[in-house]
This record gives sequence, C-alpha cells and structure tokens, in this order.
Amino acid sequence: MDKTGLVWFRNDLRIEDQKSLFKASQKYNSIIGVFCFDSNWFKETEYGFKKTEKFRAQFLIESVQELKNNLSKLNIPLFVYLEHPVKAIPKLCELHNCVEIFYQKEWTQEESDTELHLINKLPNVTFTSHYDQFLFEPNQLPVGMESLPEVFTEFRKIVQKKCKVNPCTSIDAFYTQTPIINPTKIPSLIDLGLDSFEVHSHSAFPFQGGENQAQKRMQSYFWESNKLSVYKKTRNGLLGTNYSSKFSSWLANGCISAKAIYHEIKKYEKEVTKNDSTYWLIFELIWRDYFKYISLKHQNNIFKLGGIKSRDYEWKNNAKYIKAWMEGNTGKYFVDANMRELHETGWMSNRGRQNVASFFAKDWKLDWRIGAAYFESMLIDYDVHSNYGNWMYVSGVGNDPRDRKFNVELQAERYDPKNKFQQTWLQKTLF
Repeated sequence: MDKTGLVWFRNDLRIEDQKSLFKASQKYNSIIGVFCFDSNWFKETEYGFKKTEKFRAQFLIESVQELKNNLSKLNIPLFVYLEHPVKAIPKLCELHNCVEIFYQKEWTQEESDTELHLINKLPNVTFTSHYDQFLFEPNQLPVGMESLPEVFTEFRKIVQKKCKVNPCTSIDAFYTQTPIINPTKIPSLIDLGLDSFEVHSHSAFPFQGGENQAQKRMQSYFWESNKLSVYKKTRNGLLGTNYSSKFSSWLANGCISAKAIYHEIKKYEKEVTKNDSTYWLIFELIWRDYFKYISLKHQNNIFKLGGIKSRDYEWKNNAKYIKAWMEGNTGKYFVDANMRELHETGWMSNRGRQNVASFFAKDWKLDWRIGAAYFESMLIDYDVHSNYGNWMYVSGVGNDPRDRKFNVELQAERYDPKNKFQQTWLQKTLF
C-alpha cells in the first residue's frame, strides 16, 4: 500500500492558498482529507445555551460540503466524521496507511489539547503544522512575541512598514491515485441536535458557506457592484447585504484566506481605484491579525475574567438581566433591535456588536465572558481570537487604551437616525 499524506482540515476549509494541502501535494502522490464535527461543539454550555447554534452550524455544514466537492475534482476524498478527532483520525490513519498529518496550527486551549492528545496517540505518525490564518505570518514579524505591541496602532505601523504579504499558493494536479471508498457523510443540523430553519427575509447575511461562495461574494462586492470603493463610508451600516464586505464568516471558517482578499484588493486598486475605502478593508484585515497575535501572545488570559490586563473589576451574574439582553428585552431600543437580529439571523453589524457588548459590560456590569460565549454560540462569523479580543477591548480588560463606553442612545441617533433598523427588528413605531 502506498504511503498516504493526511490533510486534517480545521478552520481552513478551502483548496486555494491552503498551506497544508499545498505541502502534502509536494510530498505525496496519495492524499486524503478529514474533517471532524466534534460533538462537544453542539453541547449545552454552563450558561444554558449551546456552544454552537444552528446558524453557525449550517454555515459550517455548507462550507464542508463545498470543500468536499472541490477536493473531489482533484480526486482527493474528504472523510467527514461526527466524532472527536482523537477517536476518528487514528482509525483513518491505520486504514489508509497515513504516515504524515498536515494541519493548520491552532493555539487556544481546546484546539491545543486535541492536537497534543492526537500526537500522543499516534507516535509513529509525523505531524506537520503551519500557521495559515494570518495576513502577516509569525515568522515575518520583526519583533519577538514578548515585544509585540499591546496597542493596535503601534502593531499596525510595524507590520505595514516591515512586513510584506506573501503570495498565495495553489495546486493544479489531478491525483491519479486509486479511487478510495469513502462511506462517510456530512451531518445535517438534525444530526447535530439542532433545528432546521429558513433564512430570515431581513437578514443582512443571507449567504451560504463554502469556498466558491466566498469567491462569488468577492467578485460581487469588488468587481460587479464596486462597493469596495465606498466601503469606508458604508461600513457602519445596519441594514442590507452591501454596507460591509461580509467576508468575516468565510474568513472564520477558512473558506478564503486573508492573503487572497488582500491581493484582490491590490488588483482592484490597480484596475479600478485606490482610495481610503480600499485601504480601510486592508486596515480591517490587519485588525483581524492583531487580535490573533494578542491571543497568541497572551494565550488563555484572553478567557479570564480580568482579561489580559488582570483587572479586578466587580462583575455581576444576574440571570434576569442576562436573559433580557439575550432576548432583546432590555428596554434600550438600539440594543434590543441588534440582539433580536442576532437571535433571528446569526448576524449583527460591527456597530451593533460594539454597542450591545458595551451595554452588557459597562452599563449592566455583567460578566463579559457570558456575553462572549453567547456570541460564540450565535454568530455565523465567530472567530475565537476576534470575538474574545473585541469583548475584552469593549469591557475594559483588553487593549483599549482609552477604556471607552458607548452611549447607546447617541449611537442610535447617529447610525439609525430614522429608526429604520430599530423598526425592522422591533416591529413597532419609535418616536
């Protein structure tokens, strides 16, 4: 039997600019892929809601399905299990003589524990990991992790001055390996213990998961509508599909790489226009990198009550208030409209997220980690680093040097002056 390279897909559900797949293709003629829907992702948390709810789960299912289809065009099978990787992958390695596992490096606790347990269980298998979710990769940084700036502006200036974005990788080969029987199936929402649903008519994110869908969105947002050229002006919008790029969900699942978006922006700047808006989308990609580096530097401190600053604030854990916030019944119209949008669609604008998080942590002084966990459950575009980084930032235990608090009434007046957004989700006339 030929020796086989195994690509363990995690949050890198694509074939273009996919470092693990690229490295495996350079070394092995026989390649298989694997993705595991860990049942722990769909269990109820200590806070009374599921770790992953239906909106994010559906987008993940769609992303894995499209990955499987795209890999099949390369004659590479994707084995999909509703099982923990430590249980599924060793059996797969034994059955198909997998001698090396290629995978994206993760560093947060749950993912690191899984990796370590798997390595211990497969002592005769080589493990080859890559950092593959950054715009500027760790080996490009001109400073060590211990010297990484805590303030975003300082970080941005360093990477923009000292770092270059690497080119994307691609594989073209059609593998002529003997067809491999693959009896596995991608689970449905029902299989995951979740309810099926129809996309809400007012959803600002009616898109599907998958690499092809990400490419389709980029084509539409950049080249067909030219919305990229006005991104900075519209990015604080609240209603509709085009006030922002909406790339975050595909980025979170790795259906598209930050590098691919960056290089497409540069192409747009050459062929259409270069302005504040094109720069601002790159600026947002750098913010994404920044939170990943803060997470990499501070490790599990991003999950602690005192955050990375070890602040000793007095936080409340009032079940009545937490429930009111989650259900959009706080009495603050702007907060409630955003929370109801999240509950019905799995989406919320960046402007909305800042306001509801600030209200939760600064006005009601509730344990910010509960709010972060609820976002983890509900948001289609949940990314552990950005989510917890932003929640720390807004809650005063992270990287905001000014420790700001949002006035939700003034924010509503500024960003929803005619009450259209609030009326859409509260379904009543506001005066």
